[in-house]
Amino acid sequence: MKGKERKLSPAELKRKEAYERLCQEMEQAGYRKRELTVGLLAANTLSLLLSLPFAIAITVIYFLVNPQGSFQLSSLWWLVFFPVFFLLTAVHEFIHGLTWSRFCSRGFGSIAFGVIWKALTPYCSCSEPLTKGQYILGGAMPTLVLGLVLSAAAIALARPFLLVLAVTMVLAGGGDMLIIAKLLCYRPEGREALYYDHPYECGLTAFER
Repeated sequence: MKGKERKLSPAELKRKEAYERLCQEMEQAGYRKRELTVGLLAANTLSLLLSLPFAIAITVIYFLVNPQGSFQLSSLWWLVFFPVFFLLTAVHEFIHGLTWSRFCSRGFGSIAFGVIWKALTPYCSCSEPLTKGQYILGGAMPTLVLGLVLSAAAIALARPFLLVLAVTMVLAGGGDMLIIAKLLCYRPEGREALYYDHPYECGLTAFER
């Protein structure tokens, strides 16, 4: 979804101005800009296709390890699930920011959090250019931490509630998988490349020279 197709929040407008200044500075330094963004509708569809196989694999492993395990959920399951889900969603974005902040000169001062309310999409944005490895690590870390840890706990303890949370967190990381896949498929023409988290769209911007 392009910025002109929706009304940007005051925080997004401020980051948009900073982004435009950065683009000018990078251009003056000899960098060429290449936007690697995805529309929100396409992102939601493709992210599901990327993450679903992992969610299925986790579920299959769970039942292979626990063939006699019960999958019954209590009547209070929904009352507990949604608060925990929203809490883990916030933790997911925090892990993005925490990881990226370790590579930023201003630490958490370069990290911003928010929600695109029209699409009910929370986000974390980093306002400093990163190397390829740094960007990928920050993008993948929430799914690695929440998805794998919850999956391991669900399988080891035979807890269906933890399995549902694990699968949900893996599916929630599909958007990150999509952006990482787009970055991995990108082949910069220059010898040097930096990657900047797009301040108001789904994706990033590559600067190369």
